[in-house]
Amino acid sequence: MTRLRLAQLCLPVTLIATLVTPATAGAVPQGYSYSVPLDLALEAAREAIRVCESNGYRVTATVVDMAGTPKVVLRGDKATVHTGESSFRKAFTVVTLGPEFNFDASSGFFQMQKTNPFASQLATVHNVMALPGAVAFMSKGEMIGALGIGGAPGGDKDEVCARAGVNKVKSRLPQ
Repeated sequence: MTRLRLAQLCLPVTLIATLVTPATAGAVPQGYSYSVPLDLALEAAREAIRVCESNGYRVTATVVDMAGTPKVVLRGDKATVHTGESSFRKAFTVVTLGPEFNFDASSGFFQMQKTNPFASQLATVHNVMALPGAVAFMSKGEMIGALGIGGAPGGDKDEVCARAGVNKVKSRLPQ
């Protein structure tokens, strides 16, 4: 390999090393946002299931991050298979549409269906569900994820359980 070719190969490494200096090494990457820590996500999901089970509802709890990626999925004892999909889709709806349309629970999108003539088209987006049952986790006034519940006999009951789970951990999220 010639010296010129070797120098050309080393140039990108030099540029990368120059960009990552001590001044920039500790900086928060652009686009980064805080996420619900795993231990709090798990605790919130467990609390939501506990509240639902105390009312005789067999549910699944799903916590998603702001990318709509599941962080925790807990299927309660005797919860049927469809409860996982509905809990995920409700939480996904909150994190993907809530910030745009100013709602922090999937009941907000459910209500929007009644007043916004365009909302029915949004409900056709993959993984969006126009039913109550999910509540956002908030930190420093910003949404950082959502907890969705599926399986109670009515989304309003699912949402009560989701809210109980979020409330259990919200004081431990950065305010």
